Amino acid sequence: MAVTTENRRPIQQLDDDTIGHIAAGEVVERPANIVKELVENALDAGADRIEIDAEQGGIKLLRIRDNGSGIEKDDLPLALSRHATSKITTLDDLEAVGSLGFRGEALASISSVTRLTLTSKTDEAPEAWSVNVEGRDMEASISPAAHPTGTTVEVRDLFFNTPARRKFLRTEKTEFSHLEEYVKRLALSRYDVGFSLRHNGKVIHQLRPATRGLEKEKRVASLLSADFIDSAVHIETEAAGLSLQGWVGLPTFSRSQADMQYFFVNGRVVRDKLVVHAIKQAYRDVLYHGRHPAFVLYLTLDPKLVDVNVHPTKHEVRFRDGRLVHDFLFRTLHRALGEVRPDDRLAGSAPGSLNTDSLNPGVSHTGSLSQQQAPVTGVQAGEFVQQERLDWQTQRPAQSAPAFSYQPQTPAPGRDAIAEQMNAYRQMNEAESVPFSSSLAGSAQPLPQSQQDVPPLGYAIAQLHGIYILAQNDLGMVIVDMHAAHERITYERLKIAVDQQGVQSQPLLVPVTLAVSEREADAAEEFADEFRRLGVEIARVAPESIVVRQIPVLLQQAEVPRLVTDMLGDLMEHGTSDRILAHRNELLSTMACHGSVRANRRLTVPEMNALLRDMEETERSGQCNHGRPTWTQLTMSELDKLFLRGR
Repeated sequence: MAVTTENRRPIQQLDDDTIGHIAAGEVVERPANIVKELVENALDAGADRIEIDAEQGGIKLLRIRDNGSGIEKDDLPLALSRHATSKITTLDDLEAVGSLGFRGEALASISSVTRLTLTSKTDEAPEAWSVNVEGRDMEASISPAAHPTGTTVEVRDLFFNTPARRKFLRTEKTEFSHLEEYVKRLALSRYDVGFSLRHNGKVIHQLRPATRGLEKEKRVASLLSADFIDSAVHIETEAAGLSLQGWVGLPTFSRSQADMQYFFVNGRVVRDKLVVHAIKQAYRDVLYHGRHPAFVLYLTLDPKLVDVNVHPTKHEVRFRDGRLVHDFLFRTLHRALGEVRPDDRLAGSAPGSLNTDSLNPGVSHTGSLSQQQAPVTGVQAGEFVQQERLDWQTQRPAQSAPAFSYQPQTPAPGRDAIAEQMNAYRQMNEAESVPFSSSLAGSAQPLPQSQQDVPPLGYAIAQLHGIYILAQNDLGMVIVDMHAAHERITYERLKIAVDQQGVQSQPLLVPVTLAVSEREADAAEEFADEFRRLGVEIARVAPESIVVRQIPVLLQQAEVPRLVTDMLGDLMEHGTSDRILAHRNELLSTMACHGSVRANRRLTVPEMNALLRDMEETERSGQCNHGRPTWTQLTMSELDKLFLRGR
């Protein structure tokens, strides 16, 4: 549309009132934003005790009191001015900022849309002073007040002078839920500070300072849930100037939405796409489709390597070396989740789950093993521990029709090991099926009485409907989905076999030419070595055209154009791509699924026990390739409750 003289408007300087409300809009959207800004100021002032009172979701009243260093009398009016701060003085300070707030906008923005009272006292001052302001038009008035060392900020009637914005506030319950979420984040960022939160006079959270590991876990449990801590892996590692600490939930503890994800960079909670992508990658092999992981993680690095001033509310950050951070997070979490074994998961269930006295012969206890021994039939448990692995891995001679047929074509270079692996599993499925009754025949023998003699997943007792393995361990009963468990074992072994051989590539008979944007073509040139490392040979042939000449052998059936463009997108955004690995693992997962024991396949007791032993040694054995759990534990106390024993 053509611009006419009538609709052309001159450029003019905005008045202070309009500027103030625009600034307020960047900082204050709802009461929760006010809580965030004021509590961050209290933390920067060195407070170790912060009290928060709210009425009507914080719309009517917010009062934040701290025991920090306080503000001098002469600085009180200045504290309510724009771009006034004690936290930075030069550009060098901004590049290495370590405080939570530093822009000098919060108090000025809040006071422009509320009735604000700021009362403060320093250690040296003989008395406290208070400053009052109502909206931006009112002059600040100072008066003496009674107040201990520290600061109290009282905010009333949010948006009293901007009714249009007040209409966008939600219900009291919704606004308070947002407010409480901010308090959770702040309480998780500073364990050394005590927090209290009251709403309409009711105590919601009363958190004491936490300095020891157990105290920190109790705080996390009270703010999130005890189930999260019980189902979490503790992380503590350092590398390349980066430090990561915190907790990540096991894949079995997942959420339907991303509502239990807290990530802190140098003590500041952030939501960063690079971080989310790295964590999502780490969980990809073990998390059920559509579920979200739970975590509380703390990343520490040199403040000069991260820019925290890229967003008005400082929710986003920019890393100077994003690829380093991405790889560090992914590798750390991927390794931590992979190293989880059944005995690690059961260790958290042991205390209180079963009285250890009940494991000693002759001691009577409700549901004790000494009084209610379940038999392991055929041979004594301690005698077949070594033989069972040999039976499971070498298999018996094939005497019946195969349960499935896997006849690979002439193996391409690098696939011999995979073919041999699959053939071994095929032979197992061709083995003679043992009748269910005969697998449990023989004289009953008791399980070992010593806790040290019983593996984490225990010893197999029976097979249920040809699908589940029932086993007995020190804590009670273990139920295993045999196909899901064997699928994970096969999958991990296939990945190891392929990784040991490296990425095997083959030239395309007809090179694929792709029309791309100039930016994508630039990225193809920049990341040519990265593509080559992943088994893809790519070259630029025109300003907006690239050609693909070679791809990995395992992906010869993949859709090349989509694969390459997706990889380019990943590399441009994250500096790394796992598309090749994802496609490869998807193929290996399918192969593992077809190469695993199927439902209604009768297993002998030694075979079942060998599967349990393999699960105890295999990475990520708690979930199948699709993220479903492979086993669960029912403790004796849980079984007792089912049958009302001891009541």
